[in-house]
Amino acid sequence: MEGGGDGCDLLEQEGRGGESTAASLDGMEAILNYEFRDKRLLEEAFTDASYSPENCSSFERLEYVGDSVLNFLITREQYFSNPNLSPGSLTRLRAANVDTEKLARVAITHGFHRYLRHNKADLDQKIEEFSKNIEEYPLHSNGLIKAPKILADIVESCIGAVFTDSNSIDTVWTIFKGLMEPLITLKTMKRHPMTELTEMCQKRNLKWEFVDLWEERKEIHVLIDKQLVGKGSYGKKLIAQNRAAKDALDNFHTILGQFNEPCQPM
Repeated sequence: MEGGGDGCDLLEQEGRGGESTAASLDGMEAILNYEFRDKRLLEEAFTDASYSPENCSSFERLEYVGDSVLNFLITREQYFSNPNLSPGSLTRLRAANVDTEKLARVAITHGFHRYLRHNKADLDQKIEEFSKNIEEYPLHSNGLIKAPKILADIVESCIGAVFTDSNSIDTVWTIFKGLMEPLITLKTMKRHPMTELTEMCQKRNLKWEFVDLWEERKEIHVLIDKQLVGKGSYGKKLIAQNRAAKDALDNFHTILGQFNEPCQPM
């Protein structure tokens, strides 16, 4: 593979300290089915700021470009695919297809993470945990698991690299539309458990609250009209709260049987 001549060429790397062992970027070109004119763009797209050989740029600028390009492409795709959808619904649909978890899943599914150069001691473990956790949620967890943001970052930076190299928005979509599948649609999109719980309680004029037991037991409880309806625990407090909301939704009609009116979709 051609090098950029800047001391930043990605050959097979020997891990040292917390540094990852990254694969040759020839494999990444095969995944994309695209050969870069400027190989340095691809190298930059998979270099985290924690990995800092001399004269080696991180992916942050390309991520900035890729974020804008992807938002436009998803907007265009959803606009023409859903001619009768309101702007609000289109916005929610776009958000579901470009959020951190969705893009992190793309990275894992297609092996982007194997090409990432970094020097973060615990990152490989977090990536492995995420890879296992998504098996429980085939499409999206809606806030119930924690996705390492860097996985989403390298998908966006790779999009930015392809766009910069090709100067073609259509080339980017030709490459990434398939990699983004399955796109989340109106039929498959689910609401966040916090949103659903709030709407359910407001509809029935019920008072609900979270009880923060994080410091004591790493748990969050949900009370509805002073009754314990849900519990959640996780390594991150926000995820534990989301899981508590989901547990409350699952238990709602059983524990609060008097409120068994079916929820209407919003």
